[in-house]
Amino acid sequence: MGYFCPALSKAVKTMKKGEKVLLTVKPQYGFGEQGRPASEVEAAVPPNSTLHIDLELVSWKTITLIGDDKRILKKVLKEGEGYERPNDGAVVRVRLIGKLDDGTVFTKKGHEGDEPFEFKTDEEQVIEGLDTTVLTMKKGEVASARIPPEHAFGSTETKLDIAMVPPNSTVFYEVDLVSFEKEKESWDLKSNAENIEAAAKKKDEGNAWFKMGKYAKASKRYEKAAKYIEYDSSFSEDEKKQSKAVKISIKLNNAACKLKLKDYKEAEKLCAKVLELESTNVKALYRRAQAYTELVDLELAELDIKKALEIDPDNREVKVAYKALKDKLREYNKRDAKFYGNMFAKWRKTENAAGKQNAQPMAIDSTA
Repeated sequence: MGYFCPALSKAVKTMKKGEKVLLTVKPQYGFGEQGRPASEVEAAVPPNSTLHIDLELVSWKTITLIGDDKRILKKVLKEGEGYERPNDGAVVRVRLIGKLDDGTVFTKKGHEGDEPFEFKTDEEQVIEGLDTTVLTMKKGEVASARIPPEHAFGSTETKLDIAMVPPNSTVFYEVDLVSFEKEKESWDLKSNAENIEAAAKKKDEGNAWFKMGKYAKASKRYEKAAKYIEYDSSFSEDEKKQSKAVKISIKLNNAACKLKLKDYKEAEKLCAKVLELESTNVKALYRRAQAYTELVDLELAELDIKKALEIDPDNREVKVAYKALKDKLREYNKRDAKFYGNMFAKWRKTENAAGKQNAQPMAIDSTA
């Protein structure tokens, strides 16, 4: 469009669907002093020409870059209904076609009389890029997505229902979101008991992902679990007791995830929240000490380890961690001693050199 007339791309941004306008375009916003040569289908535009253009905005397609790294290109082919979109854990039903760069169809689902393809989002039931795309769509929306290999099938050759996807392939999907059912949020549940049950269930999902080594996914489950029981002012005493136990477990497990993900500050915060609920929790002290160690706050790490051993002197994990911490403290003390020793030696050398330079020979009175 910019080649046809640079002013058009500016004009259409101000228009509504179905709007018709007459544009008068001055040379500096058209083709300027150079004009434009004739082509097979279009006449030449002389230099310094003012243009008069009848323009109608028939339709447009929204193109966006989505995903955390903005590497997935999504184009809306048909607008959907309302404002709701699927959330993590939603059950979605779609019609889709997957193609390679050369147009080869490798998968086709929900077409030619088949039932829509159903899957649960954020459960690795489909490639990450397809998951990401569907989470941005509305019911009834049709969209295309260009998905790079790192969000598709990666560096391995993959057999799909119609054709093989070669390694490192960028793939193209056309997706029609037929319907979806969102996973219930805490405010959707009717009773405190339901919220406590939902938190425990989501925690178990997190545990399953943790065992598979999927720490980021596990952490998301623990964070969702925590939201179900975040506000407990309306809970009975018995419900508060139940939710407290679940809260402690969720935060400890999430802290373990954050340690694995090297997010040590967040791990420290989660352990601190556990210790607010239960000041003698050995796991919280131990994991916070691990976080402090990685953050090179060794004195605080030692305080937590010592307190944990006071509470549970026979805890093998904590004893091993204390030995490792003492070794690290010795290493840092040696390093500090060497650093300050060298610094002091350099300072003394500089002082001595300055003293020699400033020293004056004793004056002799020639009249004596």
